[in-house]
Formats: sequence, structure tokens, C-alpha cells
Amino acid sequence: MHTIVLGVIGSDCHAVGNKILEKVFSDAGFKVVNLGVMVSQDEFINAAIETNAKAILVSSLYGQGELDCEGLREKCIERGLDKIILYVGGNLVVGKQDFDYVEKKFKDMGFDRVFKPDVDLIEVTKLLKDDIEQRFGNKDSK
Repeated sequence: MHTIVLGVIGSDCHAVGNKILEKVFSDAGFKVVNLGVMVSQDEFINAAIETNAKAILVSSLYGQGELDCEGLREKCIERGLDKIILYVGGNLVVGKQDFDYVEKKFKDMGFDRVFKPDVDLIEVTKLLKDDIEQRFGNKDSK
């Protein structure tokens, strides 16, 4: 069973989607460490280190994801999480922006995958399993 860390970053207090993510990923066989809402980058990283997580899943619904997520990949690398998988999703920017532009922006920040708010979460669980297998090998460990 792979461990993942999830939470809502920054000053965002949107909790409903966070609970849905926890349920979907738990049902898909992941050990989920749910940090809840208003989570700092350091809290995500500390939890990933403490639990030997394979991925950090960041949600943001209040439009400030770009500011809140800037530098997360670099901080992960500094703390020894070179291989950690980073996913981000939600309403990541203020206003209506072309998703291809938003996706490129977050991938340039080091995120492995970027998701719209209306993504099929079952598909995301499959993508994450594949990404973990590709990055960490075929073993299904903690």
C-alpha cells in the first residue's frame, strides 16, 4: 500500500473536496495522510518525510494556488524528496485562464500532473498508481 499526503494549501479552507479526495484514494488502496485545510508547504514536506510518502497531492480552490505552490519542488529536493510525485488540482488561478497555460505554469514549477476541478478522480487514482510504479518501481510498499 503506497502512502500519499494530501491537503489544501495556503490560506484555503475549502474542506469538502479534501474529504472526497481522501475517500476516493483510500478506496483505491492508498494509505492517505490527510493534512486537512490551510496547509503550509513545510507541513506537506514534513508529513511526506515522516510517512515515507510517494506523492504529495495539493488542492487549491480559492485561486491562489500559483502563489502558494511556488517553490514546493525546490523545497522537496532540499529536504531529500527528489523523487516525490507532486500533483496539484482545483481552481488554481484567479479568473478564467486557458487550462493549457495553467498546466504549463504548474509543470514548470515542478508538478508532475495538474488537474482541473472537474477531473475524474478514479482516473487520477490510476494515473497515480502508474506514476508511482514508473518512478519507484513495481514494488507496492509503504
